[in-house]
Amino acid sequence: MKRFTEIVNEHIPHIQELFPWDLDARIQEGNDLLLVDIREPYEFDAMHIDGSINVPRGILETACEYNYEETVPELVEAREREVVVICRSGNRSVLGAYMMQLMGYRKVASLKTGLRGWNDFELPMRDKDGGEVDIDDADDYFTPKLRPEQMAPAS
Repeated sequence: MKRFTEIVNEHIPHIQELFPWDLDARIQEGNDLLLVDIREPYEFDAMHIDGSINVPRGILETACEYNYEETVPELVEAREREVVVICRSGNRSVLGAYMMQLMGYRKVASLKTGLRGWNDFELPMRDKDGGEVDIDDADDYFTPKLRPEQMAPAS
């Protein structure tokens, strides 16, 4: 059996990763980037990078193709466009970027360190209403809050 982090680490060598400051520079340059946030809708509503679209990881593959209820035409037509996949910590985005490569996306990358790193670099995020998210509020949001039943049993 493999752990989630082991699976992610196996795929990192096969994809491109961008650090938050690299992505910020690409955005500032005005490049035609497609930012794909693959977190769940409630996560996206809480905070996201301005201009990103929300395509949850669970429907990513069908969103990348026509003829599905989840199809996102802008995403389907982005196989030659620069795409950056975003998640909370940079793990889900590794798997998402890897799958998109398998599906023919030629310029796809994952945001290394995810939105946690984006916030640590003090880059702006927006909430569902377009308001700017306070950095301290984002820090609190990204601080893990595991319940006892979510913790591994003591050995």
